[in-house]
Amino acid sequence: MTREGLMARTKLAALALLLTVVVACAVNPVTGKKEFMLYSEAQEIELGKQTDVEVAATYGIYDDAALQAYVGRIGSALAAKSQRPHLPWRFSVLDSPVVNAFAVPGGSIYVTRGILAMMSSEAELAAVLGHELGHVNARHSMSQMSKAQLAQIGLVVGSVVSKEFAKYANLAGAGLQVLFLKYSRDNENQADALGVEYSRAGGYDPADMTVTFAALQRMGDLSGGGSSLPGFLSTHPLTADRIANIRSMLKTEDASLVRRPEAYLQTVQNIVYGEDPRQGYVENGVFYHPGLRFQFDVPSGWQLENMASQVTIIAPDQAAGVILRGGETTDTAEVFARKQAAEITNSGGRLLGENRTTINGLACFEQAFSIAQESAEAVRMNLSCLKKDDWVYAFQAISSTSGFSKYASGFKTVISSFRNLTDASKINRAPKRLALVKANGRETLQAIFKRTGLEQGFWAQFAVMNGLELNAVPPGGKLIKTVR
Repeated sequence: MTREGLMARTKLAALALLLTVVVACAVNPVTGKKEFMLYSEAQEIELGKQTDVEVAATYGIYDDAALQAYVGRIGSALAAKSQRPHLPWRFSVLDSPVVNAFAVPGGSIYVTRGILAMMSSEAELAAVLGHELGHVNARHSMSQMSKAQLAQIGLVVGSVVSKEFAKYANLAGAGLQVLFLKYSRDNENQADALGVEYSRAGGYDPADMTVTFAALQRMGDLSGGGSSLPGFLSTHPLTADRIANIRSMLKTEDASLVRRPEAYLQTVQNIVYGEDPRQGYVENGVFYHPGLRFQFDVPSGWQLENMASQVTIIAPDQAAGVILRGGETTDTAEVFARKQAAEITNSGGRLLGENRTTINGLACFEQAFSIAQESAEAVRMNLSCLKKDDWVYAFQAISSTSGFSKYASGFKTVISSFRNLTDASKINRAPKRLALVKANGRETLQAIFKRTGLEQGFWAQFAVMNGLELNAVPPGGKLIKTVR
């Protein structure tokens, strides 16, 4: 046997032994059974902390301390009765109209204001939080990541012995990727069962989980119109038998547990519904940001996505786009740009040229870069930094080098139209907010919507949100959700 062959066998044996140790030490907190797991609980918690920061920066935390405390109180009470009460549990409401709830490893659980608006009782909220608690407690995401890492280990097994094993369970860059992991049917069924268990332990009627899922089934996967945050059904596949399975878990005595619909509705009324124009909106081909007092044109056919940390404008074929980021700084546009350029060139980018100019009265410094890619054509990126008030706004226009000229006019439309927003009618836009009205027992739901001025385009959606058909006559005194 050659020396190389002996080393290869030694490395394979070491890997096999190491994996055996890991598997032997990994006991699922929910089932008590051994499972394949490359991540320790400490690593799981660290990933959760990292992701929590990224989620908040990317999607934004809803600015309502009372609502945050309400969700946190219910979630914490359920977590205390779960299999892992010692985790650093954190419950947050995201400032997103997308209908979703999700968890990241280590104890961070999120619900959007979109799903809060859809639900109608505290028991529904408890069921959703319980479901997400189930995913964390059963370590579903960590299991998926471990399996993915195992595949990678098979590709790089030659370097096992000389590197720390932690390399193969590297958390760097995992971050927001865990948001897009799609749970398996078994994962979902287990999380459903755990959600029922936690709801019941918390004193809530677990039957309301079926109410939420039925509403999601009717409403479909509301993704918020091109949002990068996935909708609930895209990451939590709702199979035909899931609601039936949940019903089979219910007990007769569950009916004596609490639902608290009125307390819940009184808490969530006035929540922002839909897109919040104060954080930016598109109207007639122009993006307006009232808070920061700027606007720019959006090229015809291009798709704009507005997040807390950046705005992206994507070409129709999705092969090019513009990313806008900004921040408060004392730097001039040129100083800020040169700092960005240093990071780009240090990462392998090559500066092609630069230019000082003015755009609509704002100082602008432009730079062009070529960024090499492995096994792909180099990327061309133009960086345009503009100084407005105390902020510098950085536009990154990106495409392949060969295709850059194809998108040049679209890039120019966006960047050259950046200007101050002074139109009061565009600045003073108020968001729609959830409102409650009491049914009189004589009107249909549709008649109530019409009387309260709800736009007809919202009728079908709000029928689902109220758990009724449009031709139904709600009983007198029932609180009905609408908007104002």
